[in-house]
Amino acid sequence: MKHTEILTRYVGNFVDELVASGLRDVIISPGSRSTPLAMTFVQHSEIKEWILVDERSAAFFALGLAKETKRPVALVCTSGTAAANYFPAIVEAYYSRVPLIVLTADRPHELRDVGAPQAIEQIKMFGEYVKWFHEMALPEATDSMLIYVRRAASRAVQTAKQDIGGPVHLNFPFREPLVPDFTLDDLWGERNEIDLPFSPYYDGQKQLNHSQLTSLLHEIKEKRGILVVGPQADERLAEVIIQLAAYWHVPILADPLSQLRTGNHRKEHIIEGYDAFLRHQSIRNELKPDFIIRFGAMPISKAYLFYLKENKDIPQFIVEPYTGYREPVGNPTHMVYSDPISFCQQIMNVSPPIEEMAWLSKWQKINAITKEYLETDTNDQLTEGNATRTVIEELPNRTILFVGNSMAIRDVDTFLMTNSKQISLLANRGANGIDGVVSSSIGAAATRRRVTLLIGDLSFYHDLNGLLAAKHYELDMTIVLMNNNGGGIFSFLPQSQDNKHFELLFGTPLHIDFKHAVQMYGGTYRVPKTIETLRKELNESYERAGLTVIEVRTDRTENSAWHREKWQAIHDDILQMRWK
Repeated sequence: MKHTEILTRYVGNFVDELVASGLRDVIISPGSRSTPLAMTFVQHSEIKEWILVDERSAAFFALGLAKETKRPVALVCTSGTAAANYFPAIVEAYYSRVPLIVLTADRPHELRDVGAPQAIEQIKMFGEYVKWFHEMALPEATDSMLIYVRRAASRAVQTAKQDIGGPVHLNFPFREPLVPDFTLDDLWGERNEIDLPFSPYYDGQKQLNHSQLTSLLHEIKEKRGILVVGPQADERLAEVIIQLAAYWHVPILADPLSQLRTGNHRKEHIIEGYDAFLRHQSIRNELKPDFIIRFGAMPISKAYLFYLKENKDIPQFIVEPYTGYREPVGNPTHMVYSDPISFCQQIMNVSPPIEEMAWLSKWQKINAITKEYLETDTNDQLTEGNATRTVIEELPNRTILFVGNSMAIRDVDTFLMTNSKQISLLANRGANGIDGVVSSSIGAAATRRRVTLLIGDLSFYHDLNGLLAAKHYELDMTIVLMNNNGGGIFSFLPQSQDNKHFELLFGTPLHIDFKHAVQMYGGTYRVPKTIETLRKELNESYERAGLTVIEVRTDRTENSAWHREKWQAIHDDILQMRWK
């Protein structure tokens, strides 16, 4: 058997097994050494290929697509620094538990470490940030080797998905010639019976036994607890956690990425204004709980972080569906490894209901005062807070809100109030970087659901080339660009008091006219001056195909003062109420 036939059958069986295991999307960045993988993926009728030139953007695009579809997405690139450009997105995927299958082409072994061009050390190049690394064997087409490649493909998909999701990395050494022969008979080889993956797996739910439940409930001796739901993607959690909150008459502190603030479920137990009112020490003291049970990752709110640090003495529980440790505060914590939905149901089956209403009522009254200040304003001034609230109000039903980091996600935390719209909220909160956000949001839009991206100017600048995918694939995107000419979040930090170094090191103004960049990528560009014109531009963008960028220009210093005035008014009003 000649080299080309061996290569074709080897790669063909690998790609076909990825499909049999559930893969449907691959993002390919062009290059020579990856030719066998790239051409074979495109040849397969059950794979949708996305061609993105820049590997860094491509990896973040894959991340966004995987977040929205909730299934693994593959990446293909050539050898050398092309693969290194995947690193930031792989780090984010690892920490945000998103399944990616990273397929890097490589020089064969005889061309490594000898000065050959485009040859770098790719063995375990992503270190501990992948769940599994495997150096693939050089292509052979014997029966045993075709079984080997199918096993590797099946294992890659299985490993990326199972338990805590995350990226896997397979490195392919290829010798020339690199072009496959698609005229061969039986190109894709043979799958297992009834098209099952080569290695099917069955993943059951973790549950506590009766003894463990009894021990856990013994730690919860008092009645004034809180349930906390941080960033998480399971849309089924809302109903059962609300049932538990009603059973115990306790509040739910719901992070904006919890998927609880929006949707058709009941919301009377959901407290969404906690980031604003927990900023005050006296209010935190008054709301000292008897226990805290958290689901999902650590909430975004820094005020909640202070609240936790001040309550080290109370029992705290973190419910994780699998192993893992997400407790950055350092408090003594009970780690509960159980399916969250089963956990809530089990707790209600073995614990008595809590009839006391005063604790929940206190949280609800404070939340109502907070919402009154956050939901209204007396003027049409375009501030970052007012603009964020307007974006949320105008979001079409059944669409996606992708949120950038730094100030964007914090303003969404503040101004996203409970509503019945079915909105999916996504963000790159694994490593919390500002890089790659544009590409990830456009990857989410590749599902053909309308996406609104809320992002700051530094983060937008970081990933301008991500706009190429929206142009090339004619994806419908509305980007609301909060432009305060620099790093707005630093205005809320102690660094802002250092007049000598602040602008140089933290403010970092760009002084860029983004209009030219948007037009370069074929987008529509708008700059509203008032809330009403912003509302108008948003709604027109949702009727328009393709890319629209709406730039909201604000002042960092004024924005910081505006937020602080809001928080102070909320605190003053709450502290005047009768706590009883």
